[in-house]
Amino acid sequence: MNNDAKIYIAGHNGMVGSALKRRLISLGYNNIIGKTHRELDLTSQPEVERFFEYERPQYVILAAAKVGGILANSTYPADFIYGNLMIQNNIIHSAYRFGVKKLLFLGSSCIYPKLAPQPLKEEYLLTGQLEPTNEPYAVAKIAGIKMCQSYNRQYGTNFISVMPTNLYGINDNFDLNNSHVLPAMIRKFHDAMVSIEQGRVEPVVLWGTGVSRREFLLVDDMASACIFLMESYNSSEIINIGTGLDITIKELAEEIRDIIGFRGEIIWDASKPDGTPQKLLDVSKINGLGWKAEMSLRDGIKQVYEWYCSRQVF
Repeated sequence: MNNDAKIYIAGHNGMVGSALKRRLISLGYNNIIGKTHRELDLTSQPEVERFFEYERPQYVILAAAKVGGILANSTYPADFIYGNLMIQNNIIHSAYRFGVKKLLFLGSSCIYPKLAPQPLKEEYLLTGQLEPTNEPYAVAKIAGIKMCQSYNRQYGTNFISVMPTNLYGINDNFDLNNSHVLPAMIRKFHDAMVSIEQGRVEPVVLWGTGVSRREFLLVDDMASACIFLMESYNSSEIINIGTGLDITIKELAEEIRDIIGFRGEIIWDASKPDGTPQKLLDVSKINGLGWKAEMSLRDGIKQVYEWYCSRQVF
């Protein structure tokens, strides 16, 4: 990609999209476009087609998606499958129609079967049943992968699909009703510290048993990987993005508690689901191409917590 190439980031204001924009700007790319939901409804095919016809982007990064944790996925399954399917279908089809040179589709590690061998290799896709708590979202992402592959096969497009592991970072969602596990923990431990300062000592209640294992990648590392792949990867085969390291949810809680400085009680609510027992990506493919994650989990959490605190009004 040339530095003056027109690059459209779908979802440029979200955690993932904003990290991609920061990365591109840092590398000298100067023709990046994005639209807010108010400016462009990505679930509307006519609106998306008009946008592509007018803007004619040369490259597209499809980072727009409806996302959330276990509670949100369980509560709004229809919203997750409908919204994500519509966004993907409209952008991928318009990218083909209006001659986009290359498109990067951001999938998710939840596409892999719940009980697949660990670490998760790219070839495990569609070899078993999905995790029920996020199946609608996963099915939508799998459809996006297959759509990219099908357009490549039929029309000769260059649409690539990347599967990042669990992401966290600046501009994450910290809402307790629909956030992912890491930002939810940051919020809970932070709120508990605020309560102590106000003279109230309250335990932190966390979902599940804490025994599930998860891998976490700072979103800025993910952005680095995506731009690396936009410049060097041209295969229809999916490719994982991750650290290759995982920890238990209980270990994650202890790490966040230590960083924030909470010394109170943690209560694990075992009546709530743990989700998939383990999700660790095999990253040998992307590592073999020359990319590796740089930020350690502890340093990444410190960075995100500092940003979160800077956004709070006391």
